[in-house]
Amino acid sequence: MPSASFTREIVVTADPARCWEVLTDVPRLVDWVSIVDDAKEIAHLERYTAVLMDRLGPFKLKADLDIVVSEVEQGKRIRVQANGEDRQVASRIGINAVLVLNARHDGQTAIGVDGTYEVIGRVATMGAGTIRTKANKVMDEFFSRATVELGSA
Repeated sequence: MPSASFTREIVVTADPARCWEVLTDVPRLVDWVSIVDDAKEIAHLERYTAVLMDRLGPFKLKADLDIVVSEVEQGKRIRVQANGEDRQVASRIGINAVLVLNARHDGQTAIGVDGTYEVIGRVATMGAGTIRTKANKVMDEFFSRATVELGSA
């Protein structure tokens, strides 16, 4: 059952207020990541749904995600937990991540994301390396778009 931790940080030219505005705009964020679609806000900064769709080896994964925001420190920190299942492929995915914004003395903002993910079921048979490569691609997409939207430092 592949599971892993991830950590990324970038520095952008936007101030923390602008970063918060952009990074809590779920429909915008869904456009940033190619494997996530159809996000719906159930309650702002509390609960969302989305669909994760990807091909991994012989498997075509389509998991309905239930996304819960469990902690919010307005303008600074947010914890998100996403869980989903694809019954056709008999696989489950779980993600637990924290996004932190830190204002810097030079007016820029450090954006950090720390978290873990776990894949269980038939998709997990593809191996941790393959799944890690997909996870890194998602992180690359997210941070690349964040840099474009919020300014490269």
